[in-house]
This record gives sequence, C-alpha cells and structure tokens, in this order.
Amino acid sequence: MKCNQLQSAFAALCVGLIVAGCGQNDAGPSPGTGKKLKLAFVSNNASSFWTIARAGTADAAKELPNVQVDFRIPSSGGAAEQQQILDDLLAKGIDGIAVSPIDPANQTDFLNKVAGQTLLICHDSDAPASKRVCYIGTDNIAAGVEAGKLIKEALPNGGKIMLFVGTLDAQNAKDRFAGIKQELTGSKVEILDVRTDETDRARAQKNVEDTLVKYPDVAGLVGLWSYNGPAILNAVKNGGKGGQVKIVCFDEEDDTLAGVADGLIFGTVVQQPYEFGKQAITRMAKHLGGDKEALAGGKQIVPTLSIKKDGVAEFKARLNKQLGK
Repeated sequence: MKCNQLQSAFAALCVGLIVAGCGQNDAGPSPGTGKKLKLAFVSNNASSFWTIARAGTADAAKELPNVQVDFRIPSSGGAAEQQQILDDLLAKGIDGIAVSPIDPANQTDFLNKVAGQTLLICHDSDAPASKRVCYIGTDNIAAGVEAGKLIKEALPNGGKIMLFVGTLDAQNAKDRFAGIKQELTGSKVEILDVRTDETDRARAQKNVEDTLVKYPDVAGLVGLWSYNGPAILNAVKNGGKGGQVKIVCFDEEDDTLAGVADGLIFGTVVQQPYEFGKQAITRMAKHLGGDKEALAGGKQIVPTLSIKKDGVAEFKARLNKQLGK
C-alpha cells in the first residue's frame, strides 16, 4: 500500500471511530467498557414482600453483566431513614435509583434534588409531583377497585368494614383507598374508618383487635399493605372469629396465601414485585445505555391479580419459580 493510500485508510478509520463514539450515551458506563453501572433499588419498609422484588433485581443483574445492584431496605419504615439511604447512595456515585417514596408529598423537594444528581425512578408507590423520570409498578387506583370487587363479592348483603394500612401518606395507600371507595359507591358496604400502624406489625395486629372489640358487628376487615393481611388473620383467629369476619387484603405473604387457601381470607390482590425489581433495573440500564424508550411515557404499569381459594396453588407454583425454590 502506498503512503498516501495508508494515510487515507487511517483517516477513514479515525472518522469511523469518532462516529461510533457519538452513539454512546454519556449518562453512564456502556456495555463492554469494563466499568459497571451502579443501580440501586430502595424499598419503603422491611416487609417480606420485598424479598420477591429482590429476586427480580438479582435476575436482572444476571442478565446484564455490566450492572451492579445495591438493594436497600429502610428498617424503620420512616421517611427520614429512607432519605439517609438516598443521600448515602448519592455520595457513592450511584448511576440510577429506583425508590418507593414513603411520604411523597413531603419528600418532593428532596426527590427533586436526587433527580438532579442521578437517574431517579419510582416503583411501587409514585411521587408524581417530583422530577422522577418514570414510575414502574401497580396502578393502585385500579388495584383498589379490584379489592372493592372482592369486598362486594365477600359481602353480597353489605355490612361495615374497617381498613388497615401503614400510613395514608404513601401514594399507593391513598390510591388503593380511593379505588376501594370508588368501587363501593352505591353498595351496602359501609367503610367505618382507616387505622394506621406506621409499619409496626404488633401495632397493626392491635389495631385489628381493638376494632373487633369496639365494633362487634364489623363484617369485613381490609388490609392495604402486605403485612396487614397476616396481622388481620392472627387477630381474627385469636378472637375466635375465624370465618365469621370476611378478610380482603393485598399481596402474597406466606400467611396471607395460607389464609386464602384455608378459606379464612376471602381473597387478596397481588401485585408483581418480582417485575418491579426486574423491570426497574433492566429499564434503568437500557435508558442509561441510550435507549430512551425504556422509560418513555412516565409510567410502566405492572398488572395485578385477584387470588381466591381456587387460584392459590397455581399462583404459589409461579411465585416459587421466581424465587428459585
């Protein structure tokens, strides 16, 4: 090859490399660079519900060799501890965070600060007024409507019900309550009130025990968060009212599914926390790699399922497969 031909070939190669380089996204490390994307998944409490989400994040990390996942759980279920976790992640130079905000109304300014320093998305419970890029999780109003349908089916003649949840500050709790009220409008079911427990399981069960004493004619008990189902079930059994008071709840804790299988819980609306975890990590990685469609639209809804006695075995088999059991 002549000298001028060699120079032309070298110039063409350089142009090609420059063009290829323009296709890379500056938001985070690219596949094949040897540097891993550091992505975090932060829950809102220490419920075993998050074990399923963790399995989803782990499977995503296996499929994405350039991703390292930091899974964080605020043990107290308090907003202050959650914010400390987020601050710690920022200090460590995290590339993206998926969080279930505990108190979105009062955390908005802080979440905006986080969004200004890294990719921020919400999962499980949204913070729609914040600058988060996307929400991945349940349509909680629709989930509340599904719970309302179960309540009406369990109480065809109506009756008084009490609702239980960790806190009504969380958007998912507000939305589920709104969906239930929407579905029960015009029915003979009367909502007495909502009792909160700040994610304290002992207090959650005590709330149910107090309700059974104060309202001996209560016909139904409804748990909006995952641990509320087992708390209601334990209180009802201890009070000798198993099978007498109808129970409707959310999620798939072992005791909840056992209660549904035994007929002591009428039904539970299950989310798909495995998908929360897997999609959050996968979509953040794709977004940071340049695929802006991965988090497009601001919401990625994961559908719910209503599980009654006849559906428990099939659902458990699917869940065990996700958990590698």
